[in-house]
Amino acid sequence: MTNDVTPTSAAPASGLSVPAAAPSGAVAPTGPYAERERLITENLKQIYDPEIPMNIVDLGLIYGFEWAGDDVTLKMTLTSPGCPVAGILAEEIKGAVEKVPAVHTAKVDMIWDPPWSPERMSEFAKRQFGYM
Repeated sequence: MTNDVTPTSAAPASGLSVPAAAPSGAVAPTGPYAERERLITENLKQIYDPEIPMNIVDLGLIYGFEWAGDDVTLKMTLTSPGCPVAGILAEEIKGAVEKVPAVHTAKVDMIWDPPWSPERMSEFAKRQFGYM
C-alpha cells in the first residue's frame, strides 16, 4: 500500500479550484470537475476534526483540488502542524474522496502555507464558535 499523503509547505497553486463550501469570499468551483468537487465536499463534511467539534470543510481546512484526468489531489491543512492524528485523518479523507463516482485515485497534500486561522472558517462555523 502506498502512502498518498504528502506533507508540503508549498502554498496552493493559483489554478487550484476551491471547494464548494469555501470560506466567505471564495469562488465556488466551476468547470468539468465542479460536480465531483461538490460530491467530495459533501463527503468531507462528514469528517470532523478530532479536537474541535466541527467538520473539516466548515473549519476551512480544505484549500482546494488539483485534477489530472480522474485523479485528484486534495490540498488541505490542519489547525496545527503537530496534530497527532494527521496521518489517520488524511487516510479517512482519502477514502471519502475515493467514494465519489468518477474519482479514480485521490491523494491528500498537507500544506502549511498559508497557515490555518479562524478567518478560514465558514460563516456557520464562525457563528458556532462565537466569531460573529
